[in-house]
Amino acid sequence: MNDLMHHLRRHAFPGPLFAALAVIALVAPAAAGEEAIRQAVTSYLEQQAATLPGPARHEIGTISAGSIAAGCRRITVTTPGGARPWGRTHVQAKCSDGANWSLFVPVDIHVSADYLVSARPLRAGQTLTEADIATRRGDLAELPSTILTDPRQALGQITSTALPAERPLRSDLLRKPVVIRQGQNARVISAGSSFQVSSEGKAMGNAAAGQVVQMRMASGQIVSGVAQADGSVRVGQ
Repeated sequence: MNDLMHHLRRHAFPGPLFAALAVIALVAPAAAGEEAIRQAVTSYLEQQAATLPGPARHEIGTISAGSIAAGCRRITVTTPGGARPWGRTHVQAKCSDGANWSLFVPVDIHVSADYLVSARPLRAGQTLTEADIATRRGDLAELPSTILTDPRQALGQITSTALPAERPLRSDLLRKPVVIRQGQNARVISAGSSFQVSSEGKAMGNAAAGQVVQMRMASGQIVSGVAQADGSVRVGQ
């Protein structure tokens, strides 16, 4: 347990990995070609390496820049939604000043980092505690894209299937615990920019925190809201 908590303190990076990648614009020569694009992508990947859970190295694939228009003064590089944060993936480079072109650049990103494994055999439907989680070191590029690297991503989650010991823990093998069950009475909070009203309703289905659930109010009206970790439902802002 001490090793796990030490790992947690060392890797206190927020939220889903790569969720906060920002657009980075890099000044490029007026006649932007393959080398200018490669420099922009390299600079982008080096900056984004700070958001990864361990030391990273990358390789940039072939850049097909022969047909792009000249006159670009600024190249913007982003990670498209849905792209893997490591392994064989791609980034998007486009001219944001002086010309109109966009292209995808293949990259291969290797990250040496700790990832989570089951510390012992786990049964289906088991709620994970610190005693159920261990860490191993490896290249994340060789593991599934859904691999978990932060203990906070697994603690309190429920196994969807039985897992043997030393099985890498992936997000698709776990599910959030149900906080609202069908038929349960729950507090419904209606919120706006300058008000908040609380009333009670009956859940018309099960929901984990963050999921949408329909509630039948005392008046018979049915409203949809987002289930909260404390078992309430929030409607509106």
